[in-house]
Amino acid sequence: MESYIIESNKKKSRLPARLDLAQSGTGLILGLFMWVHMLLVGSIIFGKAAFNFVAKTMELAFLSDTGHGYPIAVFFAVSTIFTLFIIHALLGMRKFPINWKQHRIMRDQMQMMNHTDTNLWYIQAVTGFIMFFAGSVHLYIMLTNPASIGPYMSADRVVSGNMWPLYLILLICVELHGGIGLYRLCMKWGWFTGKDARKSREKLKKLKNRLTIFFLTLGILALLVFVVIGIKHRDKVGEKYEKLSAVVEQVDIKERV
Repeated sequence: MESYIIESNKKKSRLPARLDLAQSGTGLILGLFMWVHMLLVGSIIFGKAAFNFVAKTMELAFLSDTGHGYPIAVFFAVSTIFTLFIIHALLGMRKFPINWKQHRIMRDQMQMMNHTDTNLWYIQAVTGFIMFFAGSVHLYIMLTNPASIGPYMSADRVVSGNMWPLYLILLICVELHGGIGLYRLCMKWGWFTGKDARKSREKLKKLKNRLTIFFLTLGILALLVFVVIGIKHRDKVGEKYEKLSAVVEQVDIKERV
């Protein structure tokens, strides 16, 4: 009893709450970023020119007289996302079971409770573990090759570089992890709950499921398009898509004449 009184009189640390807030903040940024990223990547469905325009815009080509852009802009963007990714992963590891015994206890409790949101957390934890490795590979490639984003170079990486299995796994994990994570953030912090928490929960679950299906479908279609382009471009690996640059040069020549 005396030891309990001594412990209860100690000042409680706010560090766990701050770390939890940091985890939620980085998760929110990364989740929203991945949705935007998927929409931009999905532009390949509308053709090579559309994806090339997106890639050049990300390189700030509109600020360049030649229209070639600045790959260093992509480098800084990827560096920021990579940093947030590592921080979020490290913060998330605090809540993982640290050994097999803890994992078995947790799994037994999950089966006993059969609670949907607890099961969603488990899916989020597993996909997060896979993403830590698969996502790091993808981000490292982008970090070291910021100028390699384009219809042909990206497709070559998918097919000739044999990266399509990793991208497929990463796509599934990202969309499941991100959708569940954003849903759980809404529940945790009381966003969009309304007056009836139960009805709000069900509505958010339906929205989460629809968004996950939409982005998974978009991602798979985009990956298939890259595969088709990559197969057709196998004999010209390393070639850049220069259609936009050619148009700029033709316009420049006409203006001079």
